[in-house]
Amino acid sequence: MNIRIPGAALAAALALAFPLHAHAQVKVGVVVSATGPTALVGIPQKNTVPLLPTQAGGQNIEYITLDDASDPTQTVTAFKKLITEARVDALIGPTGSPNSMSVLQFAAESGTPMLAPVGAASVVLPMTEQKKWAFKTTQNTEIIAQALVQDMVARGIKTVGFIGFADAYGDDWYQVFSRMAKDKGLNLTVVERYQRTDSSVTGQALKLLAAKPDAILVAGTGGAAALPQATLAQQGYKGRFYQTHGAALPAFLKFAGKSAEGTILAASLMLVLPEIPDSNPSKPIAQDYIQRYEAKYGEKPATFGANVYDAGLLLQHAIPVALKSARPGTPEFRRALRDALEQTHELVATQGVYTMSPEDHSGFDQRGRELITVKDGAWTLLK
Repeated sequence: MNIRIPGAALAAALALAFPLHAHAQVKVGVVVSATGPTALVGIPQKNTVPLLPTQAGGQNIEYITLDDASDPTQTVTAFKKLITEARVDALIGPTGSPNSMSVLQFAAESGTPMLAPVGAASVVLPMTEQKKWAFKTTQNTEIIAQALVQDMVARGIKTVGFIGFADAYGDDWYQVFSRMAKDKGLNLTVVERYQRTDSSVTGQALKLLAAKPDAILVAGTGGAAALPQATLAQQGYKGRFYQTHGAALPAFLKFAGKSAEGTILAASLMLVLPEIPDSNPSKPIAQDYIQRYEAKYGEKPATFGANVYDAGLLLQHAIPVALKSARPGTPEFRRALRDALEQTHELVATQGVYTMSPEDHSGFDQRGRELITVKDGAWTLLK
């Protein structure tokens, strides 16, 4: 069962919805940004929920899906309601990195495992008492940045400009990339920031252009990742563009237009699945997800939907383990579920292979990324 509710009606809908339904044997709350500035990321995540596993360990799984309208305040409201009124056993979401940071304390205080389909590694790193309840279904910044820096060095790039979101996602990327760049002898000449909701970055782009870096890294997500790149191209920048895995969706190609050509990013194999060898263990799982999504919605999913799909696979794998210790709907079950997630070992999913540990709640290694470029307006493996 899924309840899709626009952000403005959230509180009223929750009050009506929860008393009408008996507690499922396993209950999972899902919070996505299906409307608002992050909707290009949140819509495929919302659409993925009906494709998630409905049984695990002989128990039914019920999903309650809420839209936070890309607003961290509404994210907090949704999380609190799901925890206190729906009494969910686990949480998937929210969509944005700032939204995820805003609800870590509530997942921890209630002892509810949270699987965040977001980019910022700060959701799970450095590990703290709060963050031990959070898991992440995207590649940590370190893994993606490492691939980009290696490519820059191989191409003889010496100077790099950086422009990223002025939030947790941009902060995380700046901290990781600036450290890696320094270690590899890259000179970070200029750093600029912008908001997810900005419609113009002309001022920031002019400063980047004046610095004349060999390459520019844009740390944004969704369609907003295209804005700095398109602006710089219009102003005459001729250097190399790099993007993070936050740009890995069709909307980036659409909004960036011709400026996207030659862009380099590291992201999951789903972007270039036809080019991936059949021997890759994730390929059949990704193909099955894409086919099911396409059959239901008439279009292929963005990779961000796969982040939620993998969260479902992780729970499906962990629930039977947790059921050995406690019954759903209890604090003991939620703790056992958290422990089972942390013990995930070599779980093959759509984007790579997950192996969690007390220190690593993302679980990806280099099998969870591919170096990709844009050629003739389409994603292709960088060879």
